[in-house]
Amino acid sequence: MPADRLLLLDTPSLYFRAFYGVPESVTAADGTPVNAIRGLLDFIARLVRDRRPTRLVAAMDADWRPAWRVAAIPSYKAHRVAADGGDQTPDSLEVQVPVIEQVLDALGLCRMGIADYEADDVIGTLATTAGCAVDVVTGDRDLFQLVRDDQPVRIVYTAKGVGQASAWDEAAVTAKYGNPGRSYGEFATLRGDASDGLPGVPGVGEKTAAALVTRFGSVEEIVAAAATGSDEGFPAGARGKVLAAADYLTRAPAVVRVVCDIDLPDHDDRLRATPKDPEALLALSERWNLDSALNRVLDAIRQVTPE
Repeated sequence: MPADRLLLLDTPSLYFRAFYGVPESVTAADGTPVNAIRGLLDFIARLVRDRRPTRLVAAMDADWRPAWRVAAIPSYKAHRVAADGGDQTPDSLEVQVPVIEQVLDALGLCRMGIADYEADDVIGTLATTAGCAVDVVTGDRDLFQLVRDDQPVRIVYTAKGVGQASAWDEAAVTAKYGNPGRSYGEFATLRGDASDGLPGVPGVGEKTAAALVTRFGSVEEIVAAAATGSDEGFPAGARGKVLAAADYLTRAPAVVRVVCDIDLPDHDDRLRATPKDPEALLALSERWNLDSALNRVLDAIRQVTPE
């Protein structure tokens, strides 16, 4: 039997990429777009073939902008809020998400979202408790903070596309950002992240952020060191900038750090060679014109499953 390997999918990241990467002209018989569904299935087939997992979880956003994160940093993802208060998911993608969930369930692929948490937090908890090698597939740099070499946990980063995604280890994160992955959340808190509406510390860029994290460790330790009145360990002018942003720095870590201790329900994430509900899968395939994409997923799973 092969050693266990867990594949964790940042499913929203992947279906958004699929939606924008596959033409909306890919439709079901009634004209409903299925480009995100088809693209996601092809991603899964490719990832299963390439990463050869024995276990798989498709993590979902039960809450894409949790109230507790917004309470700490009101600007968190505020630029993504639509006029009706929801997110800005295009209508032609939104209609596909329930079908994606139905297809994953019929295939028997474990799908998990937890109330009040984002997919990142589900992934963080699963990666931390897996007890085996883990590959996390995402286009979200925040998840670099999960990278570790001892388990190991790798981030299969899809910024250049799923087909070209490489697995980042601690050395790769350090080479890019000046800190190992476990420190990425501290680094991002200081530098800021416009894509998530995080302002960062004014005047602190990547080099200064990396230097501070290398010298002091956590954001809390950086703030405490700044409060002593000593400039030791601080690049020129950095201590004053940290003190000026102390209020932000007390609130932001809880927003940026991925939660790794959610209470998860009992679940079965093992890949199996046969779908969980063949009749439902056939009906979905016929309704949404998914035959070829589903066959590619099933073939990929059979290749890596010893049954």
